[in-house]
Amino acid sequence: MLETRRSGCPINLSLEVFGDKWSLLILRDMVFGGKRHFRELLRSEEGIASNILADRLKHLVELGMLTKTDDPTHKQKALYSLTEMSIELVPVFAQLGAWGRKWLPVTENLSIRAELLEKGGPALWERFMKELRAEHLGKGRPGPGPSVRAELQAAYERVAARNGRRASQ
Repeated sequence: MLETRRSGCPINLSLEVFGDKWSLLILRDMVFGGKRHFRELLRSEEGIASNILADRLKHLVELGMLTKTDDPTHKQKALYSLTEMSIELVPVFAQLGAWGRKWLPVTENLSIRAELLEKGGPALWERFMKELRAEHLGKGRPGPGPSVRAELQAAYERVAARNGRRASQ
């Protein structure tokens, strides 16, 4: 996995995986935005350069965080999928979002998903991870009703509409 390690400390090792600006944002866009193709990920709100995206995707595949396969719907596209290793980051994303909402100057429309994840707690996170396993790993089936991602997106769109912002992310 990691060739050179500074230490065996779990925080250090995690930072070696996520220490750059883009890796968690790519995973965020895949988890919450359902993005699975290079071009979709390139449209990140933060404006990642194509060479950086290609490098980070390659790194995440090498680490076992993502898999890359040919897209059966288009010969020239690759399809990226989350692995169990990445899916289990949902609680980490929820905690990062909760911390950011508490301590940083977030915008309402971009923090509504974090608020809902925080309020939903572990039960919502587990439901979301189950849906991601079905979508990315082909394991099990998502539960009945709207998906967690759809619920989070709908909340974002309501807040964005109320605030007069474009609801695209």
